[in-house]
Amino acid sequence: MKRIFLASDSKARRKIMRIFGLKFKVLPTRMKEKKQIRGLSYSALVKKNALDKAKQAARSLKNGIIVAADTITVQDGRVFGKPKNMKAAERMLKSLMRSPQWIYSGVAVIDKDKNKTLVACEKTKVYMDKLSDREIRNYFARTSPLDKAGSFDIQGKGAFFIRRIEGCFYNVVGLPLRRLYQMFKKLDVKVLAFLLVSLCPCVLVSFLAGCSPEYNIVTGKEEYYYYSTEKEIEIGRSIARQIEDEFGLVEDPLMQKRVEDIGRKIVEVCDRKDVGYYFKVLDEDEVNAFALPGGFIYVFKGLIDRVSTDDELAGVLAHEVGHIVARHSIKKLQAVMGYSILRILAAQVPQQAGVGSAADLAFTEILLGYGREDELLADQLATRYANLAGYNPRGMINFLEKLQEDNRRKPARPKSYFKTHPYVPDRIRIVKQELGEKIDFTDYINIEETPAE
Repeated sequence: MKRIFLASDSKARRKIMRIFGLKFKVLPTRMKEKKQIRGLSYSALVKKNALDKAKQAARSLKNGIIVAADTITVQDGRVFGKPKNMKAAERMLKSLMRSPQWIYSGVAVIDKDKNKTLVACEKTKVYMDKLSDREIRNYFARTSPLDKAGSFDIQGKGAFFIRRIEGCFYNVVGLPLRRLYQMFKKLDVKVLAFLLVSLCPCVLVSFLAGCSPEYNIVTGKEEYYYYSTEKEIEIGRSIARQIEDEFGLVEDPLMQKRVEDIGRKIVEVCDRKDVGYYFKVLDEDEVNAFALPGGFIYVFKGLIDRVSTDDELAGVLAHEVGHIVARHSIKKLQAVMGYSILRILAAQVPQQAGVGSAADLAFTEILLGYGREDELLADQLATRYANLAGYNPRGMINFLEKLQEDNRRKPARPKSYFKTHPYVPDRIRIVKQELGEKIDFTDYINIEETPAE
């Protein structure tokens, strides 16, 4: 197997390489990236910077594969690199929130054995929400901006205020994996072989043996799960610890009991009983709720304050139960995060290096939301479960309409229900269909209105 060297000391790039199981050594260079070169486009600039880094690292090696990258943020003709200090970081982030920006990443790969060099560029458009000065300071208190181009991290807490992206997610992180994979293929580097070899033999055998088809009663399909129910619960518990440390639970026992009581009635009629369900309220004034693998359901205090009736709250909780029944969370993590990072979460060793960051990544992926098909199935199940549990399922429609009206008046907040649950009119239509109600023209309009300024 050829040795791989990463010509970068970037924590984000190292984390990406580890998540996907690539064995590598870090060989950072001291080359200072250029932010502008007369006559060069942004794409050409990042490719040159990446290639210069790779060549510098290659001089000290006789063989192996060298990977180097360079990332810049561009907005209205202005190039943003890494901020020099916290004041510069605050000014930079405020500027980037005014209008969309482009993230350019250049990638260079040198194969010393074959004497081949490949260079490529990836670009992604990023749209941000506007944060207050206090929110920016709170963000910087938890995430250092000084080692990040543009002062933000999409893979961490920054995901809360990034409204959407157009292009490669990992390009914004700093290393476009799909582009890198294509370059490896051209050099005949067996990336998938590295992924398998990176797992020890005993883990690899158990992983392959556990990957068997299982019939999902609510989707009506045979689906593959890499984990037993026990492992799914362990993964959820690891993320749950991180969530509770991050946000804290409400100290209002009556509010907590209300959520638990309604949740228990929903669980009694749901289609999945092989996990225990836990309902907890987080002490945050955001209007949102989410489900973790293995039965862990969290509701933000702001959502409890916003619902008017138990019927509305039952619809929200039943929706999250629906995600667990259909195993949407664990399937999403399997698809986007890779096996190795889920092994860290399933290890259940609190002091183990990597568990905290792994839980952060897993939570971010879940909070970013599911695909349209998963959301609509959860709505369909929520309507069914709320009805069977004795609640008026139209409470869910009332709640969605209320949030839709809120969204017309003001933009969605960083962790809002709108941000992670799109297509409100489409969702209302699904609820009505499940109830056998008449569908009108407005129910087919699934384009969310632009919030008023």
